[in-house]
Amino acid sequence: MTSFARTDTSVVGRWWWTVDRWTLLAVGLLLLIGSLLTLAASPAVAERLKLESLHFIQRQAIFLLPALLALFMASLMTPRGVRRISAIGFVVSLLLMVATLFIGPEIKGATRWLQFAGLSLQPSEFVKPFFAVVAAWMLAEQHREGALPGNLICCLLYGLVTLVLILQPDFGMAVVVSSVWFGQFFIAGLSMLWVGVLVLLGLLGAVAAYATIPHVTIRVDSFLDRASGDTYQIDRALDAFGQGGLFGRGPGEGMVKRVLPDAHTDFIFSVAGEEYGLIVCLVIVALFAFITLRGFARLLREEDLFVLLAGAGLLTQFGLQAVINIGVNLDLLPTKGMTLPFISYGGSSLIALALAMGMVLALTRRRPGGGGGP
Repeated sequence: MTSFARTDTSVVGRWWWTVDRWTLLAVGLLLLIGSLLTLAASPAVAERLKLESLHFIQRQAIFLLPALLALFMASLMTPRGVRRISAIGFVVSLLLMVATLFIGPEIKGATRWLQFAGLSLQPSEFVKPFFAVVAAWMLAEQHREGALPGNLICCLLYGLVTLVLILQPDFGMAVVVSSVWFGQFFIAGLSMLWVGVLVLLGLLGAVAAYATIPHVTIRVDSFLDRASGDTYQIDRALDAFGQGGLFGRGPGEGMVKRVLPDAHTDFIFSVAGEEYGLIVCLVIVALFAFITLRGFARLLREEDLFVLLAGAGLLTQFGLQAVINIGVNLDLLPTKGMTLPFISYGGSSLIALALAMGMVLALTRRRPGGGGGP
C-alpha cells in the first residue's frame, strides 16, 4: 500500500497519483545499477591514477542526493514551470559554456569544464535539456496567432549553441543537440523541402568535420578500418563482452576495468558485460527502451504542442545518448566520449539527466483536459 490516499490534496499527494510511477521505478533501477557498476569499475581506475580507491565512488555519492532532489523537484512542476526554469537555466548554462572557452582547463584537447572547489562542472550537459525545452517553447509559439517569430528565434539559438560546442570542441554533443533540434522541428510541421535542405547541410557538416578536424578523421578512419588507427579501447571492450558470456564472470572478477582508462565512464557498459553478462546488459537496454517508448506513448495523447515537443526532445536526448554509448562499446559507432545515462560516473551528467527526466515526468503527468495550460 502507498502512504497517500487518493483524496490527499497535498502537493506530494497529487504528484504521487498523477506521475508515471512505472517510469519513476525504471529510472530508480537505472540509478541502482549505475551505483553498483560504479562500485565495480571505479576503484581500479582510481588506483591506476594513484588516487584513493574510493575516490570516484565518494565523488559520485556527493552528486547523487542533489540529483535525486533535482529529479523530484522538477517532476513537481507544471508545464509553465518547466518553461520558466528552462529559460533561466539555458541562459545561465550557455554563459558558463562561453566561460569555459576562456577560463576552463584544457583536458584531452578540449575546454568543456569549469573547476569549483575541487569539483568539475560541464555546462554543456545542462544546456542540452534546457535548450530542448526552450526550442520546443519557441516552435510552439510560432503556431500561436500574433505570437513571436518562434522558428527564427529557435534557429538563432541553435546556431549559437552549436557554435560554442564546436569551439570547445565537442562534436558529439553538437550531433546530439542537432538531432534533437531537427526532430522537434520536424514534429512541429517542417516542410519536406526544408527537411531535405537540413539533411543535406548536416551531411555537408559531417564531411567538413571529417576533412578538417584531425581527431574526427582518426576516429572515423579507425572505425572504418581497424588497421588504420588505435583501437585498443574498443578491442578490450569487445574482449570483455566475450569473456562475460551469458551470465558474466561474477562481481569484481572483471579485468577490463584494470586496463581501460575510461572504464568508469564511457566504457562502463563493457564492465557490466564482463562481470554480469549478456542478461544484465539486455536488462539495461530494456530499461532505456522502456523509459523512452513509454514516454512517447504518453505524449501521443497530448494536445498541448509545447508539451509534445519538449517531452519528445528530452526523451530523444535520453534515448540517443544511450544508443551512442552502447553503440561505441559494441563497435557499432565511432568512439565518442559520451556517458551512459544514470550509469556512468560523472556529476554534471547525473544532475543534468535527473533534471531532464524530472521535466519529462512533469510533462507526462496526468492533467485535467490533457493539456499543460498556457
